[in-house]
Amino acid sequence: MAAVLSIEKERTWAALAHLSAFLGYFTGVGFWVGPLVCWLVFQQRSKIVADHAKEALNFNLSLLIYGLIVSALCFLLIGFLILPFFLVFVVIVQLVLPILAAIQAKDGRPYRYPLTIRLVS
Repeated sequence: MAAVLSIEKERTWAALAHLSAFLGYFTGVGFWVGPLVCWLVFQQRSKIVADHAKEALNFNLSLLIYGLIVSALCFLLIGFLILPFFLVFVVIVQLVLPILAAIQAKDGRPYRYPLTIRLVS
C-alpha cells in the first residue's frame, strides 16, 4: 500500500494536476496527458488529488472535442467564421481556468470547470 500524503502535499499535487496541462505547450503532446498521468498515479493514493486530476482531464478532453467539432465545421465553410473566435476563446480559457483551478486546489477547495463534459467519472 502506498504512503498516505499529508494535507499540504495533497493540495500541492492537486494544484499540479491542473497546471500539468501546460506541459502540452512545451512537449507537443495533448493537454490532457498531464492530468491523465496525475489521475492514474493518484487514483488509489489520494481522493482529493484524483478528483482534481479527473476534473482537469475532463476539461482538457472537452476542449479537444470542441476543437474537433469546430475543425469539422471548417470543412463545411461555416467553421471559418467561428474559427478565429474559437481560437482566442480556447487560448484564454486554457491559460486562465487551470490557474484559477490550481489556486482553488492549493486552498483546499474543489473546482469545477465550466462547459465541461464529464467523460471520466
